[in-house]
Amino acid sequence: MSETTPAAGRPRALDLTGLHPSLADPVLDAMNFLNEVVARFPDALSFAPGRPSEGSFATEDLARYLRIYTEHLERELGWSADRVRTQLFQYGRTNGIIHDLIARTLANDEGIHVAPESVVVTTGCQEAMLLVLRALFARPEDTLLVSSPCYIGATGAARLLDIAMRPVPEGPDGPDPEAVLEGVRRTRAAGGRPRALYIVPDFANPSGASMTLAARERLLEIAAQEDLLILEDNPYGFFVRVGTPRPTLKALDRERRVLHLGSFAKTALPGARVGYVVADQEVIGPAGERSLLADQLSKIKSMTTVNTSAVSQAVVGGLLIDSGCRLREANAAAIAFYRANLNTLLAELDRHFPAERRDALGVDWNRPDGGFFLVVDVPFLADAKALEHSARNFGVLWTPMSDFYLGGGGESRLRLSCSSLTPDQITEGVSRLAAFITAQAAEAGR
Repeated sequence: MSETTPAAGRPRALDLTGLHPSLADPVLDAMNFLNEVVARFPDALSFAPGRPSEGSFATEDLARYLRIYTEHLERELGWSADRVRTQLFQYGRTNGIIHDLIARTLANDEGIHVAPESVVVTTGCQEAMLLVLRALFARPEDTLLVSSPCYIGATGAARLLDIAMRPVPEGPDGPDPEAVLEGVRRTRAAGGRPRALYIVPDFANPSGASMTLAARERLLEIAAQEDLLILEDNPYGFFVRVGTPRPTLKALDRERRVLHLGSFAKTALPGARVGYVVADQEVIGPAGERSLLADQLSKIKSMTTVNTSAVSQAVVGGLLIDSGCRLREANAAAIAFYRANLNTLLAELDRHFPAERRDALGVDWNRPDGGFFLVVDVPFLADAKALEHSARNFGVLWTPMSDFYLGGGGESRLRLSCSSLTPDQITEGVSRLAAFITAQAAEAGR
């Protein structure tokens, strides 16, 4: 490893160029920078974080959910007190201890019917992503197609694992399946092997876009035709603003092309850090032995986190039991809250930027059918410098979109998240944002 020559009396420093190349990637600095800006301007109203509201959290619920889970083991499953204690205090099953409850919940909420053994419980959805990428991408030519703009947790994980990526441009309704097909063909023409597509089909982070039912069905046809796997990440699907929920890709999957990545961060307890992946694909070994992809992911997990916290799983398990394994119904109040927040955000943008003013300034935004996010197009460079100016002088924070694009783009776009604010804060925040945008537009000559 490269090292720099130390000054007298100082320890030798490590040379960044001698560490993994991903550590020099600006995208990996993006979240740290955003957190640092938030910390420096605590009085600024923040449209930056995509975290859930804390309005319904109660600390006493943690103990209650834990008790519900232990009572389930003792009364429903007939476990002894010693066995329950071992379940909670010891290392547990690598693939998780609440996989059966998750499978039941997926069947009730999403119409996804899979064996519990195909569910791997992970330390957040980010670990699920890392396990899947590590398992599927075996050769240098294996390429991950990603919707662009794309959640940086996915592209960041791929960079850490030295996985080649190809962006698929996103439209108003998410990635066009024909653009995915074109990306597959271009990858092959360049000598790559299109292995999988990462996608958030419902209210995507960062764009808020959602795929139509027809597009979902066509994408599955292309996946079967082109031998492409789909990594479906679905943290926001419950939070519909208009219309009705659309079926997940996994619910429509008939050929086991879809690996479904999930998390309880938005629908239950973000602090528990419990996620999962449904990996029901069959794997055939060199001697003809058969297993589930979930079993192969278990091997990787045993070398990373070993297992997901049994205590965190038990708390989430108790919450699932308490809800009758019907999280969509249990989230009715949260769904209404996020719907109202997104409606408030859209209404305030309309109020501050009516059509004529919008056109004169060169400002526009999309109108997602649900979720936490929307994107505003502005007539100036929406970069880190502009963000700091916005925080310092106007008291409002947002997220630059350029970090979400693979290979460039989004320089004059910003993401707004309304999930962790109250309606009154959204109203005041948009007022501050409108003043910032107006001042920046004037400086840019609009």
